[in-house]
Amino acid sequence: MSHGPIDERLRSLALSTRGFMPEAEGDALHAAALEAAPHADGPFVEIGSYCGRSTVWLGAAARTTGRTLFAVDHHFGSEENQPGWEWHEPDLVDPRTGRMDTLPRLRATLVDAGLTDVVVTVVGDSPTVARAWSTPIAFLFIDGGHGVEPARRDYEMWTPLVAPGGTLAIHDVFPDPADGGRPPYEEIYLPALASGSFEDVSVTGSLRVLRRR
Repeated sequence: MSHGPIDERLRSLALSTRGFMPEAEGDALHAAALEAAPHADGPFVEIGSYCGRSTVWLGAAARTTGRTLFAVDHHFGSEENQPGWEWHEPDLVDPRTGRMDTLPRLRATLVDAGLTDVVVTVVGDSPTVARAWSTPIAFLFIDGGHGVEPARRDYEMWTPLVAPGGTLAIHDVFPDPADGGRPPYEEIYLPALASGSFEDVSVTGSLRVLRRR
């Protein structure tokens, strides 16, 4: 089932929002979420929202399909966002605390997108939220911390919650080490396939989409 591409206004807003999701992968993420809805009940969950770039694509799909998107992030930035690392953005540091704080940017993005009624902002550490989560998930998008341990924890704690027939999407999957960091590939994508519970559906750039059997 397809409901067509994302509204052009929302695509433009997503592309103007801080983040690391290329347009083609954002469009593929939106399409995958639309496609997931007929196959499984439950909400959509995003692990790692940053300033809301990918959240707009997923929130638009949630609205179209009548689902709720839970956007999970502690908003202090992942390891690669910290000072001295490649993806650090100094203007996202709260001068009062000296820590990254992307929550105000996410809230502004959702207000501008008109998605506050379908996106629930969950502010917390991914494993902490996962331990309290029991609702089967129709669409799970993992784009959280890209270190070995954060990626492993996201796999171990969140993927069992994907409903039968549900969809698992993983960002920044790089089989070739020359293209990028390895943890999303080695700690999430490969274990998902090896588990026998998931099968490949599509590949768009570094975005991998799998379905739970």
